[in-house]
Amino acid sequence: MMITDTHTHLYSEQFDEDREDMIQRAIDAGISRFFIPAIDSSYTNRMLDLEKSHPENMFLMMGLHPTSVKEDFKEELAHVKELLDSRHFYAVGEIGIDLYWDKTFLSEQQEAFRTQIRWAKEKNLPIVIHCRESFDEIFEVLETEKDDKLRGIFHCFTGTLEQAHQAISYNMKLGIGGVVTFKNGKIDQFLNQIDLKHIVLETDSPYLAPKPFRGKRNESSYLEKVLDKLVDIYGLTYEEIAKITTENSKEVFGI
Repeated sequence: MMITDTHTHLYSEQFDEDREDMIQRAIDAGISRFFIPAIDSSYTNRMLDLEKSHPENMFLMMGLHPTSVKEDFKEELAHVKELLDSRHFYAVGEIGIDLYWDKTFLSEQQEAFRTQIRWAKEKNLPIVIHCRESFDEIFEVLETEKDDKLRGIFHCFTGTLEQAHQAISYNMKLGIGGVVTFKNGKIDQFLNQIDLKHIVLETDSPYLAPKPFRGKRNESSYLEKVLDKLVDIYGLTYEEIAKITTENSKEVFGI
Protein backbone atom coordinates (compact mmCIF):
# COMPACT_ATOMS: atom_id res chain seq x y z
CA MET A 1 0.00 0.00 0.00
CA MET A 2 1.36 3.39 -1.03
CA ILE A 3 0.23 6.58 0.72
CA THR A 4 1.13 10.07 -0.47
CA ASP A 5 1.60 13.21 1.61
CA THR A 6 1.09 15.90 -1.00
CA HIS A 7 2.17 18.78 1.23
CA THR A 8 4.78 18.57 3.99
CA HIS A 9 7.57 20.94 5.05
CA LEU A 10 10.01 18.24 6.14
CA TYR A 11 12.92 20.70 5.88
CA SER A 12 11.44 22.84 8.68
CA GLU A 13 13.63 23.75 11.64
CA GLN A 14 11.06 22.03 13.84
CA PHE A 15 12.41 18.69 12.60
CA ASP A 16 16.10 19.44 13.05
CA GLU A 17 16.40 17.28 16.17
CA ASP A 18 14.81 14.10 14.78
CA ARG A 19 14.26 14.47 11.03
CA GLU A 20 15.52 11.03 10.02
CA ASP A 21 13.52 9.26 12.72
CA MET A 22 10.41 11.25 11.80
CA ILE A 23 10.74 10.40 8.10
CA GLN A 24 11.30 6.72 8.95
CA ARG A 25 8.12 6.67 11.08
CA ALA A 26 6.16 7.84 8.06
CA ILE A 27 7.78 5.32 5.72
CA ASP A 28 7.08 2.54 8.23
CA ALA A 29 3.41 3.62 8.13
CA GLY A 30 3.32 3.20 4.33
CA ILE A 31 3.73 6.89 3.53
CA SER A 32 6.48 6.82 0.94
CA ARG A 33 5.84 9.83 -1.33
CA PHE A 34 6.40 13.32 0.11
CA PHE A 35 5.74 16.44 -1.95
CA ILE A 36 7.71 19.36 -0.57
CA PRO A 37 6.39 22.93 -1.03
CA ALA A 38 8.70 25.94 -1.13
CA ILE A 39 8.39 29.05 1.04
CA ASP A 40 11.12 31.47 -0.06
CA SER A 41 14.82 31.59 -0.94
CA SER A 42 15.92 31.15 2.68
CA TYR A 43 14.73 27.52 2.57
CA THR A 44 15.97 26.49 -0.87
CA ASN A 45 19.19 24.83 0.30
CA ARG A 46 17.31 22.92 3.01
CA MET A 47 14.91 21.58 0.38
CA LEU A 48 17.70 20.52 -1.94
CA ASP A 49 19.53 18.81 0.93
CA LEU A 50 16.37 16.92 1.84
CA GLU A 51 15.98 15.70 -1.73
CA LYS A 52 19.63 14.67 -1.87
CA SER A 53 19.32 12.59 1.30
CA HIS A 54 16.07 10.87 0.21
CA PRO A 55 15.98 10.96 -3.61
CA GLU A 56 13.43 8.14 -3.91
CA ASN A 57 10.88 9.75 -1.60
CA MET A 58 11.10 13.54 -1.86
CA PHE A 59 9.52 15.49 -4.71
CA LEU A 60 10.21 19.22 -4.66
CA MET A 61 8.07 22.19 -5.63
CA MET A 62 9.32 25.71 -6.24
CA GLY A 63 7.46 28.93 -5.54
CA LEU A 64 7.08 32.00 -3.35
CA HIS A 65 4.72 31.62 -0.39
CA PRO A 66 2.29 34.57 -0.10
CA THR A 67 3.37 35.40 3.47
CA SER A 68 6.90 35.89 2.11
CA VAL A 69 5.69 38.48 -0.41
CA LYS A 70 7.21 41.71 0.93
CA GLU A 71 9.00 44.75 -0.51
CA ASP A 72 11.61 42.47 -2.11
CA PHE A 73 9.11 40.12 -3.76
CA LYS A 74 10.46 40.71 -7.26
CA GLU A 75 13.92 39.55 -6.17
CA GLU A 76 12.30 36.48 -4.58
CA LEU A 77 10.35 35.81 -7.78
CA ALA A 78 13.57 36.06 -9.77
CA HIS A 79 15.01 33.34 -7.51
CA VAL A 80 11.98 31.15 -8.17
CA LYS A 81 12.26 31.65 -11.93
CA GLU A 82 15.99 30.90 -11.91
CA LEU A 83 15.38 27.60 -10.12
CA LEU A 84 12.42 26.66 -12.33
CA ASP A 85 14.58 27.23 -15.40
CA SER A 86 17.55 25.29 -14.03
CA ARG A 87 16.02 21.91 -13.11
CA HIS A 88 12.81 19.93 -12.80
CA PHE A 89 10.25 20.54 -10.08
CA TYR A 90 6.94 18.75 -9.68
CA ALA A 91 4.78 21.84 -9.08
CA VAL A 92 4.85 25.58 -8.61
CA GLY A 93 3.97 26.06 -4.98
CA GLU A 94 3.04 26.93 -2.55
CA ILE A 95 1.64 30.11 -4.01
CA GLY A 96 -1.51 32.12 -3.45
CA ILE A 97 -2.91 34.84 -1.20
CA ASP A 98 -2.91 35.08 2.61
CA LEU A 99 -4.91 37.88 4.24
CA TYR A 100 -4.87 36.41 7.76
CA TRP A 101 -1.54 37.82 8.93
CA ASP A 102 -1.18 40.98 6.87
CA LYS A 103 -3.16 42.77 4.16
CA THR A 104 -0.40 45.30 3.44
CA PHE A 105 0.91 43.54 0.35
CA LEU A 106 -2.35 42.35 -1.22
CA SER A 107 -1.62 43.81 -4.65
CA GLU A 108 1.90 42.36 -4.58
CA GLN A 109 0.51 38.96 -3.52
CA GLN A 110 -1.93 39.08 -6.43
CA GLU A 111 0.85 39.94 -8.86
CA ALA A 112 3.14 37.21 -7.51
CA PHE A 113 0.32 34.65 -7.65
CA ARG A 114 -0.61 35.49 -11.22
CA THR A 115 3.02 35.54 -12.37
CA GLN A 116 3.73 32.11 -10.89
CA ILE A 117 0.53 30.62 -12.34
CA ARG A 118 1.71 31.70 -15.77
CA TRP A 119 5.15 30.18 -15.23
CA ALA A 120 3.48 26.91 -14.20
CA LYS A 121 1.39 26.87 -17.36
CA GLU A 122 4.44 27.64 -19.51
CA LYS A 123 6.21 24.63 -18.01
CA ASN A 124 3.11 22.42 -17.93
CA LEU A 125 3.29 22.13 -14.14
CA PRO A 126 0.48 22.05 -11.57
CA ILE A 127 0.16 24.79 -8.98
CA VAL A 128 -0.34 24.30 -5.25
CA ILE A 129 -2.46 27.07 -3.77
CA HIS A 130 -2.22 28.58 -0.29
CA CYS A 131 -5.50 30.32 0.56
CA ARG A 132 -6.16 31.88 3.95
CA GLU A 133 -9.07 34.29 4.38
CA SER A 134 -8.79 34.99 0.65
CA PHE A 135 -11.17 32.74 -1.29
CA ASP A 136 -12.71 35.64 -3.21
CA GLU A 137 -9.30 37.06 -4.12
CA ILE A 138 -7.95 33.64 -5.16
CA PHE A 139 -11.01 32.87 -7.29
CA GLU A 140 -10.77 36.28 -8.94
CA VAL A 141 -7.25 35.47 -10.16
CA LEU A 142 -8.11 31.89 -11.17
CA GLU A 143 -11.12 33.09 -13.14
CA THR A 144 -8.88 35.21 -15.36
CA GLU A 145 -6.22 32.51 -15.67
CA LYS A 146 -8.41 29.45 -16.28
CA ASP A 147 -7.67 27.37 -19.36
CA ASP A 148 -6.83 23.77 -20.16
CA LYS A 149 -3.33 24.18 -18.69
CA LEU A 150 -4.50 25.36 -15.28
CA ARG A 151 -4.47 22.50 -12.76
CA GLY A 152 -3.25 21.70 -9.29
CA ILE A 153 -4.21 21.44 -5.64
CA PHE A 154 -6.11 23.75 -3.32
CA HIS A 155 -3.83 23.09 -0.35
CA CYS A 156 -5.38 22.82 3.13
CA PHE A 157 -8.92 23.30 1.85
CA THR A 158 -11.09 24.83 4.59
CA GLY A 159 -13.92 26.39 2.61
CA THR A 160 -17.61 25.69 2.13
CA LEU A 161 -19.23 23.11 -0.15
CA GLU A 162 -19.90 25.86 -2.70
CA GLN A 163 -16.26 26.97 -2.57
CA ALA A 164 -15.16 23.34 -2.95
CA HIS A 165 -17.15 23.00 -6.15
CA GLN A 166 -15.76 26.30 -7.44
CA ALA A 167 -12.18 25.20 -6.71
CA ILE A 168 -12.79 21.90 -8.51
CA SER A 169 -14.17 23.83 -11.50
CA TYR A 170 -10.66 25.27 -12.00
CA ASN A 171 -9.27 21.73 -12.31
CA MET A 172 -8.05 21.70 -8.70
CA LYS A 173 -7.94 18.79 -6.29
CA LEU A 174 -8.74 19.54 -2.65
CA GLY A 175 -5.88 18.99 -0.22
CA ILE A 176 -7.37 17.43 2.92
CA GLY A 177 -5.37 17.26 6.13
CA GLY A 178 -5.70 17.56 9.89
CA VAL A 179 -8.51 20.13 9.76
CA VAL A 180 -10.93 17.36 8.71
CA THR A 181 -10.50 15.85 12.20
CA PHE A 182 -11.30 19.10 14.07
CA LYS A 183 -14.71 19.52 15.71
CA ASN A 184 -14.94 23.06 14.35
CA GLY A 185 -13.29 22.23 11.02
CA LYS A 186 -16.71 21.91 9.32
CA ILE A 187 -15.43 20.32 6.10
CA ASP A 188 -16.23 16.86 7.50
CA GLN A 189 -19.90 17.86 7.39
CA PHE A 190 -20.03 17.99 3.58
CA LEU A 191 -16.96 16.18 2.29
CA ASN A 192 -18.97 13.06 1.47
CA GLN A 193 -20.74 15.18 -1.17
CA ILE A 194 -17.40 15.60 -2.97
CA ASP A 195 -16.33 12.66 -5.12
CA LEU A 196 -13.13 11.12 -3.76
CA LYS A 197 -11.55 11.56 -7.21
CA HIS A 198 -11.16 15.24 -6.29
CA ILE A 199 -9.30 14.60 -2.99
CA VAL A 200 -5.61 14.32 -2.15
CA LEU A 201 -4.11 13.83 1.31
CA GLU A 202 -1.67 16.14 3.06
CA THR A 203 -0.33 17.00 6.49
CA ASP A 204 1.21 20.48 6.09
CA SER A 205 3.75 19.26 8.65
CA PRO A 206 4.84 20.68 11.05
CA TYR A 207 1.53 22.59 11.14
CA LEU A 208 -2.12 21.60 11.67
CA ALA A 209 -1.68 18.27 13.42
CA PRO A 210 -4.85 16.13 13.42
CA LYS A 211 -6.63 14.93 16.52
CA PRO A 212 -5.43 13.61 18.96
CA PHE A 213 -2.23 15.59 18.32
CA ARG A 214 -3.89 18.96 17.70
CA GLY A 215 -1.76 21.81 18.96
CA LYS A 216 1.43 19.76 18.80
CA ARG A 217 4.01 19.43 16.05
CA ASN A 218 2.57 17.66 13.04
CA GLU A 219 4.50 15.02 11.10
CA SER A 220 3.84 12.96 7.99
CA SER A 221 3.10 9.71 9.89
CA TYR A 222 0.01 11.44 11.32
CA LEU A 223 -1.54 11.19 7.87
CA GLU A 224 -2.92 7.91 9.20
CA LYS A 225 -5.34 9.92 11.37
CA VAL A 226 -6.58 11.84 8.33
CA LEU A 227 -7.10 8.56 6.49
CA ASP A 228 -9.02 7.13 9.45
CA LYS A 229 -11.38 10.12 9.33
CA LEU A 230 -11.95 9.71 5.59
CA VAL A 231 -12.80 6.05 6.19
CA ASP A 232 -15.63 7.29 8.43
CA ILE A 233 -16.74 9.97 5.97
CA TYR A 234 -16.70 7.91 2.76
CA GLY A 235 -17.47 4.45 4.12
CA LEU A 236 -14.56 2.93 2.22
CA THR A 237 -11.64 0.94 3.54
CA TYR A 238 -8.33 2.49 4.58
CA GLU A 239 -6.64 0.74 1.65
CA GLU A 240 -9.22 1.98 -0.87
CA ILE A 241 -8.83 5.60 0.21
CA ALA A 242 -5.03 5.32 0.22
CA LYS A 243 -5.08 3.92 -3.32
CA ILE A 244 -7.56 6.42 -4.77
CA THR A 245 -5.93 9.50 -3.22
CA THR A 246 -2.46 8.39 -4.29
CA GLU A 247 -3.73 7.85 -7.85
CA ASN A 248 -5.18 11.37 -7.66
CA SER A 249 -1.76 12.70 -6.63
CA LYS A 250 -0.16 10.91 -9.59
CA GLU A 251 -2.68 12.59 -11.88
CA VAL A 252 -1.67 15.99 -10.52
CA PHE A 253 2.10 15.61 -10.30
CA GLY A 254 2.66 13.16 -13.14
CA ILE A 255 4.60 10.68 -11.02
